[in-house]
Amino acid sequence: MSVRFLTKSRFKIGLECPTKLFFLEDPVYGNMNIKNTFLEALAEGGFQVGELAKIYHPEGIEVKTRDKGEALEKTAELLNMNSVTIFEAALQYKNLFIRADILKKNGDHIEIIEVKSKSYDPNKEDPFYNKTELKKGVKKLNSAWEPYLMDIAFQCHVVKSALPFAKVSGSLMLADKSAKASVDGINQKFFLSHSSDGQTSVRVANGVSQKSLGEPLLIRILVPDEIHVIETSSYEISGKVLSFAEMVEFLAEACSKRVFVNPVVGSHCKSCEFRIDGNLKSQGQKSGFEYCWQSSKNLKPADFERPFVFDIWNFRKSNKLLEDHIFFMDQLEVEDISPRNSEDAMSLSSSERQWLQIEKVKNNDLSPFIDLNGLATEFASWVFPLHFIDFETTMVAIPFHKGCHPYEQIAFQFSHHRVEKDGMISHVNEYINREKGHFPNFDFVRALKKSLEADKGTVFRYAAHENTVLNQIKEQLLSRNELIPDRDELIEFIERITSYPNASGKTISGSRCMVDLCELVKKYFYHPNMRGSNSIKKVLPAVLNASDFLKKKYQKPIYGSHEGIQSLNFKDWKWIELENGLVKDPYKRLPPIFSDLDMETMDSLIMEGSIADGGAAMTAYARMQFTEMTKAESDRVTNALLKYCELDTFAMVMIWEYWYDCLRSSQKLDEDLQPLHLSKIC
Repeated sequence: MSVRFLTKSRFKIGLECPTKLFFLEDPVYGNMNIKNTFLEALAEGGFQVGELAKIYHPEGIEVKTRDKGEALEKTAELLNMNSVTIFEAALQYKNLFIRADILKKNGDHIEIIEVKSKSYDPNKEDPFYNKTELKKGVKKLNSAWEPYLMDIAFQCHVVKSALPFAKVSGSLMLADKSAKASVDGINQKFFLSHSSDGQTSVRVANGVSQKSLGEPLLIRILVPDEIHVIETSSYEISGKVLSFAEMVEFLAEACSKRVFVNPVVGSHCKSCEFRIDGNLKSQGQKSGFEYCWQSSKNLKPADFERPFVFDIWNFRKSNKLLEDHIFFMDQLEVEDISPRNSEDAMSLSSSERQWLQIEKVKNNDLSPFIDLNGLATEFASWVFPLHFIDFETTMVAIPFHKGCHPYEQIAFQFSHHRVEKDGMISHVNEYINREKGHFPNFDFVRALKKSLEADKGTVFRYAAHENTVLNQIKEQLLSRNELIPDRDELIEFIERITSYPNASGKTISGSRCMVDLCELVKKYFYHPNMRGSNSIKKVLPAVLNASDFLKKKYQKPIYGSHEGIQSLNFKDWKWIELENGLVKDPYKRLPPIFSDLDMETMDSLIMEGSIADGGAAMTAYARMQFTEMTKAESDRVTNALLKYCELDTFAMVMIWEYWYDCLRSSQKLDEDLQPLHLSKIC
């Protein structure tokens, strides 16, 4: 059997949890982390940044072969040179194996440069260290940077072991947040392609050079002190305290021999990729999560039907409970939570909501909770027509536009539904930018302003994203030097519908500040099927299954019909489709953006620093910007994106309709709200 080497990716996983190395790449055990390097590359921009780094080293020679033996042989041949820069250099020591992004050799000195699409602000002091510990004189790595620094330390360890004659140093090459693109369309110089065998590659446009790309966007940071901290620290694994070198050796053996390392279970297990769902189990795959908990805590198969304490929404005390052998929600008593009233006394506090979730589990209560009095008060404060908006945005490492920083916000799409006082619902407007190389943000705000400024009706968003994006665009309007004739009008509009900090740091709410529907869910509504999540993609299916009113209404093909609800992208559509007595998730009925992957899978691939609920749209937009598409494919992707975003705002409308129906049925509505014509709603 071939040796299973400890590589960079396996080392990273082993650091997270050495037990995962036992399950990794074993087809018997299901894995929720679906690997599609092409879409991961789109999501985080890593391939483009890697290619840009190569252009910044024009003298470099790439070891292109994927064959391990050939790569080692070619690297060894190049290392015979006194001075050389190698891309994808292959080095092996015993059962350790790496492919270094960039290796620079000058005499007996070797520098390993790890290229990451993560952003770095050179104006921040000591960003790699924990600020609190640093004030005490203790050099402890910042948890956000630790995985990247451990990665380069591991590579340096392998090089030192394989080439003991060499003096080895390590660097990170990162996206410089202080830099600005000095030329337009840099993204159009790098095209991603996806081969039939699953490999992702980048094709650089003809004539591209470092000079043609303008001012550098990447920054190289030497990290000798950080590597020294790592190499001189101790690490506890499986009850043993090990040095860095011993820890690497331990993980290498666990990897190569597929050793089941005694697991250290805890709240971190909540997001374990080997905690698989019923779908993978039905395909005959086993749960590594369950195997660990059975081995460590002697749990029985039936126990995994019981929600764990770390599944409680926004809960910080689960590790203490686990230490006391309290694993499940149904074991908790009210004293474990000590719920307190909220400050406004009109809504659920966080601790009350946590106890509500637990109570539902303990009592096997599958009914929804809805605070009709609280909602009635909110409803009475709203002004018709009601407006529901949703944005799709992206932040990429390589700016699309001149004057933009790496990871500057790009708003490329919105959807807008309106509800009149008589109950008439319509999808009134949308915006999407599909032009490559066009900076859309100011056109985006102009279109949104035009869509909302005809009346003074209440505007709804879901969560903080829309407010954050508009404030970021306001800063862009203020900082741009070019002539923007309507700059003041756009800023005034943004300030009217958002909350924002003034010069003294006090939060100001505009006269028409958007209402956050997600906050209303947290305050007034809970359904056990949401399982503690407040994502609209969890709330919507729960609401649809709870509401006979919505089921009756939307089993009919009224959406996008002449007599029903106006839609810009759907025709005679039925939102309700039942399967085994339950409403199918409307998001799962949307057409896939790409033929090779559905929406749900794309959302699961989105990497660090992105908005999970908008992952599919963000990835699709990146694909439109970074790949070469035919017009037909571009049209299909655009149409799918429009439907996706339209559902986001119509989901908000359906949540509002559900609450309205509950209030109407319980006669909790003010008289002024009663004239809504039921013929329009039902």
